[in-house]
Amino acid sequence: MKKKFTNEQKLINELKPNNKLKPMNELKYSSVKHTFEPIYNRESKILILGTFPSVKSRENKFYYSHPQNRFWKVISSVFGFENPLTIDEKRNMLLNCNIALWDVIESCDIIGSSDSSIQNVVPNDLTMILNSSNIHKIYANGKTAAKLYEKYIEFALEKAIITLPSTSPANAAFGLDRLVESWKTIKS
Repeated sequence: MKKKFTNEQKLINELKPNNKLKPMNELKYSSVKHTFEPIYNRESKILILGTFPSVKSRENKFYYSHPQNRFWKVISSVFGFENPLTIDEKRNMLLNCNIALWDVIESCDIIGSSDSSIQNVVPNDLTMILNSSNIHKIYANGKTAAKLYEKYIEFALEKAIITLPSTSPANAAFGLDRLVESWKTIKS
């Protein structure tokens, strides 16, 4: 039987370096700003929104850079591409599939990469993408991205978001095959 963890337990496990557990009062919030641009062009028809870049993505200044995140494998499988390895290959694959990619949050306070720790949210302004592309549908990569979109953005845009299962390694309930099957909806 799999043990279920609370958000607090997941956060603690995520942040323990060298398997040394830090007490909750030692975990530090950082005020962080999104530092890289969205990916889109005039032909973009769908917009996929994540929550906020992980520590690894912020270091690499590109989306879904954590090697365990399955985003690139899922998109390449759904659209029949080889798994892209370089930033240029990833960007080109998205644009060839008419996909725009960005995050809900422009800045926030966060502990590490933990979405469950996010506070003091400033949302991104999605109008620059929506006004200069052909977006028909907006998808959330996971429930947290969807909830934050609904709370901070949906009322202004009056566009609903469709929630897809998260490609994060924290979503252990979904293996790669199940994720790919769920994400095939973005092709319709």
